[in-house]
Amino acid sequence: MALEKIAVLGLGNVGVLAAKLLHEGGYTVTGIDTRTPRDPLAFRVSNDDLTSDEGLDAATHEQDAVLSCLPYSLNRRVATVTHAKGMHYFDLTEDVPTTRAIIDLGRTARGLLAPQCGLAPGFVGIVGAHQVGIFDHCRALRMRVGALPQHPSGQLGYAFNWSPEGVVNEYLNDCEVIEEGVRKTVSSMEWIEPIYVDGVQLEAFTTSGGLGTICETYHGRIDNIDYKTLRYPGHARLMNFFFHELLMRERRDLAGRILTHAKPPVDEDVVYLHVSTEGLIGERLQRREFVRAYRPIELAGGTQRAIAWTTASSVVAVIDLVRDGILPQRGFLKQEEVPLQAFLATRTGRLFDARAN
Repeated sequence: MALEKIAVLGLGNVGVLAAKLLHEGGYTVTGIDTRTPRDPLAFRVSNDDLTSDEGLDAATHEQDAVLSCLPYSLNRRVATVTHAKGMHYFDLTEDVPTTRAIIDLGRTARGLLAPQCGLAPGFVGIVGAHQVGIFDHCRALRMRVGALPQHPSGQLGYAFNWSPEGVVNEYLNDCEVIEEGVRKTVSSMEWIEPIYVDGVQLEAFTTSGGLGTICETYHGRIDNIDYKTLRYPGHARLMNFFFHELLMRERRDLAGRILTHAKPPVDEDVVYLHVSTEGLIGERLQRREFVRAYRPIELAGGTQRAIAWTTASSVVAVIDLVRDGILPQRGFLKQEEVPLQAFLATRTGRLFDARAN
């Protein structure tokens, strides 16, 4: 199936950047949102109601693929429409029920359904799977990712550079892990541990969604797998107080509004990535690590925040690999099926090597 015309749904920071990168890569891009972007864009922009069947039908008309940068709650509907039309589908979701629904659609898909193509899930799983492949037997895969302000203030030490709906969702939903060979779910904001990246002390704790389909893929092959979010020390204790002692878990929408009002986005952010694996290579017990700190860069005609460019660059790299025939053309794509070296060889994937500090 040709992949030339692509609709990018949702023109927030990540959506606009992804659309620009796709346009620069030679795709025919249509950006779609209910609001018109502030700045003029070099590709067509349409204002459609993406919550209606009519709007979704118009948005996907005569397109080869859709990239959804919408809130996770809308993605199942978008995937269903693209599946019915035999199109390719990509998204950035970390929502587990949404991904399970898309897996079901993938069994009869005429195009490729590829959710979870951002940073975590997404790139972190590609790195993790590559490391696992080095070992004869892998006993542990640990993945930690955090998007943080470079210059934190206040006790939370945080800024909402990512979707508040997504952050609240991952803080409250249960987390899948494999512990001593047993696949199970555990509570979020638990299993707190210290982590250091470039001498900066961070804390890691369980959150939902970052593993994607990795537990399913490696169950019975890896003894221990978990994913944790990275924050500055003390953050987990305060968020547990906010959600559980103040019962804000019962009012997720309000919780998101309160937190974004208190901690608005910052331009000088940093994305920390810490992936480690342990196991046997031959008869020797060894450890491999992929540890990076990514900061804002100049890209697509402007300075891009770290969380925006890492997320947009990851999904665009996967789309390029599909267009070039390196990845499957139909069915459901797991992120751990994406070869790391091929990913890093793409025009946006190479940023993850060249821009690492």
